[in-house]
Amino acid sequence: MKKNIRNQAFTLTEMLLVVAILALMAALVLPRFAGTTEKANIAAAKTQIGSFSNALNRYEIDTGNYPRTLQALIEQPGDVRGWSGPYLERRTIPLDPWGNAYLYEYPGKNNPYGPDISSAGPDGKPGTKDDIKNWDDKK
Repeated sequence: MKKNIRNQAFTLTEMLLVVAILALMAALVLPRFAGTTEKANIAAAKTQIGSFSNALNRYEIDTGNYPRTLQALIEQPGDVRGWSGPYLERRTIPLDPWGNAYLYEYPGKNNPYGPDISSAGPDGKPGTKDDIKNWDDKK
């Protein structure tokens, strides 16, 4: 008994139908993952800003003042007494999840008793709505 090989193969129409279904499924699922990635990056930036805040508070307790730059959290400034860092585990100041430097200002314009720390957010432009910062604009 010889089987007909033609009956065992897929037709071009069947293959195109499968490809179309897979493309439709990908079009529905991929945007959800893209949004999740952006939310994860925002959460990572908020966490890093929180880590900076904790390290800056420890620095302030040890030295009596906040530093002029974030670099002082990992390298002792020459003119500072009481420094007992490094205050961050890493030996470099990390970039935000979008590859930009965190913005640091002391004295802060938005935090009357401490520094302003922010990320320019996904668009990379400081001062826009998507910035991640350690202060609340609702005053």
